[in-house]
Amino acid sequence: MPRIFQSAITAAILTAGLLWAIVTPSDAKPEYAKTEGKACVYCHLTAGKPDLNEAGTYYAAHDHSLKGYTPAK
Repeated sequence: MPRIFQSAITAAILTAGLLWAIVTPSDAKPEYAKTEGKACVYCHLTAGKPDLNEAGTYYAAHDHSLKGYTPAK
């Protein structure tokens, strides 16, 4: 196989891996909802999206714990 094709294949694989790492959410985990006994939207503005509401911001800032959190009224 010519070297140019080997280089192109290597570049394509590296690019695909980089794109996968960028697109894959790394912070939102279903285990968090399961551990806390809450739905995803308890901490997120929209399920499946990374935007956090007040509870989510608190959770992230307090070592992934809702201990001590009281919702604003």
